[in-house]
Amino acid sequence: MTRKYFGTDGVRGKVGDYPITPDFALKLGWAAGRVLSRLGTKKVIIGKDTRISGYMLESALEAGLSAAGINAVLTGPLPTPAVAYLTKTFRAEAGIVISASHNPYYDNGIKFFSASGEKLPDEIELAIEAELDKPMTCVSSDLLGKAMRMDDAAGRYIEFCKGTFPSELSLAGLKLVVDCAHGAAYHIAPAVFSELGADIHVIGNQPNGLNINDNCGATSLGLLQSRVVEKGADLGIALDGDSDRIMMVDSQGNVIDGDQLLFVLAKQALIKGELKGGVVGTLMSNMGLEVALSKLGIPFVRANVGDRYVMEQLLERQWWFGGENSGHVICRQQVTTGDAIVAALQVLAVIMSSGKTLDTLVAEMPMMPQVLVNVRFSGDTDPLSSEAVQAALREAETALEVGTETPTGRILLRKSGTEPLIRVMVEAESDAQKWAQHIADQVKAA
Repeated sequence: MTRKYFGTDGVRGKVGDYPITPDFALKLGWAAGRVLSRLGTKKVIIGKDTRISGYMLESALEAGLSAAGINAVLTGPLPTPAVAYLTKTFRAEAGIVISASHNPYYDNGIKFFSASGEKLPDEIELAIEAELDKPMTCVSSDLLGKAMRMDDAAGRYIEFCKGTFPSELSLAGLKLVVDCAHGAAYHIAPAVFSELGADIHVIGNQPNGLNINDNCGATSLGLLQSRVVEKGADLGIALDGDSDRIMMVDSQGNVIDGDQLLFVLAKQALIKGELKGGVVGTLMSNMGLEVALSKLGIPFVRANVGDRYVMEQLLERQWWFGGENSGHVICRQQVTTGDAIVAALQVLAVIMSSGKTLDTLVAEMPMMPQVLVNVRFSGDTDPLSSEAVQAALREAETALEVGTETPTGRILLRKSGTEPLIRVMVEAESDAQKWAQHIADQVKAA
C-alpha cells in the first residue's frame, strides 16, 4: 500500500503548506491516538527542535491526542534520539518528535517512535493514514487525555549520554569545537562534553527559532572548519538540527563524514574482540568504506537510504554498527536510532584509548572520489523517466564499466525521501564530476 503522508522519516514539508499545517497536525494527533489506543497506549512523549513552528505543531498534536484520550508528556526542545531514549525509560507507549532535522527553519516534520524507541512499523503508519481519512471525533469529557511537562528531560538525557562513555576514560586534555546548529542539542551537547573533561568552544548554541541549520551544523561545515583551525583544537564536532546526525572535522580542518566514523568504530570493536557481525551502510555509502572493511574481513551490506532502513538491516542481522555518509551513525549496543552525541563519544573513546589523532584513525580508509549533485524539482513530475536522463545514465555506466567484474565507479540516481530533490551521485577513480554533472544537466532539462 502506498503511503499518502509518511515518507522515510515521518511527515515533512514546508510550514503552512499542507500537510504541515495546524489543522493537519491536530488530525494527525487524533489519528495516531486512535491507533495507539487500540494497542493499549495511554501516554505519548512529545519533543521538538528549536524552530519557531514547533510551538504551533506541538499544541495542535497535544489537542488531537487529548481528543483521542491519550496523555501527552511535553519535553520542550530535545534531540530526536533523546525522545527515543525517554520513550523507553519513561515507559511511554510512543514518542513524537517535531523536527525537520537538517532542513531550514521554514520546514518542519512530525515523526513517531514506538515504545521500544524505534521508528514505528510500516503497518502502524499505514493504520494512522487510514484514520486520517475518517471524520474526527472526540472521546467523552471524562476520558480526555491530559498534558504534563517533563522538566528534567534534558538532565536525564545528559546523564544517559555520559553513561555510554567508558568510565575509565576522560576527555581531559582534549580541545573541542562543538557546533550545535542552533538546534535541539544547544543546551545538551556542551554539558555532555564539558562534564566529561573536555575543553570546549561552542558555536551554534543561540537558537532564535529562525536560525536552525543556518550556515552551521552538520550540513554546513565551513564555520566549524575555520574555528577548529583558529582555536588550535584537536577536532570539531557538528550536529544537525535534531542531533541525530554527526560530522567531524580534524585538527587541520578536513571533514570526516559518517562513513569514516563507522570505519573507526568497527575497526576498534574488531581490535577489542567486541565486533558483532558487520556494518550496514546505504546505497550512498562510499566504496572506500566497503573496500576498507573487506580488507579487515568485516562484512558490509547496503540498505536503502534512510536511517530507518539501516536499522531494519541491523535488527534483522543483529549487528551493532550502521549508518550513512550524511552522518546518521547508529551504535545499536547503546541506542535505537542515529544519535550524534553518543556516536561522537564512541569516536572520542577510540581517540583517548588509542592515543591516535582523528586524521590518523581515518587514514586507513581511502575515500573513492564522490560527487553528489542535487537537482530541485516540483514534485509533480518524474524527471527520472525521461529518455534523455536514461541515455545519459547508460553513457556514464558504460564509461565507468558499471556492472562488470572490475568497475571503476558507481552511479546512484534517486529521489530524496525528505525533500523535492533528485540526487545524482557518482563515485569514480576519475571523472566523477564530469559524469555527475552530465547526468544532472539532463535531469534539469527534463
